[in-house]
Amino acid sequence: MRKLFQKQLEVNPTEISITSVDEQFIRQALEEVEKNISEPEFSVEDLSRALHMSRVALYKKLLALTGKSPLDFIKTIRLKRAAQLLEKSQQTISEIAYEVGFNNPKYFARTFRKEFGVLPSEYAAQKATSS
Repeated sequence: MRKLFQKQLEVNPTEISITSVDEQFIRQALEEVEKNISEPEFSVEDLSRALHMSRVALYKKLLALTGKSPLDFIKTIRLKRAAQLLEKSQQTISEIAYEVGFNNPKYFARTFRKEFGVLPSEYAAQKATSS
């Protein structure tokens, strides 16, 4: 009996998922920015402090992994969240700008256009017609 069950039952450990140190770092940085996304004063210094790194180390690591400076990394996350909100919420562009940490809706619109190639209002209209 035992020989029969030994051949039929193959016990394997569950698959382990290994995340690289770099993936973990990016995930932490992303979480930290998202946690503070509505804070216009959230800065590179705040991010480096939260990740327990110097500004220089943070700059070098983010630039190597993402091709973006820490400031651009933060701005990109804010703009991508704004794009999600433009697609899914009924908020005004100004409300979204403030929600993602921009103090000035005009600066937000200019920055959004630089990132996505269209103004936030055009982006929202495109998404509304494609839905």
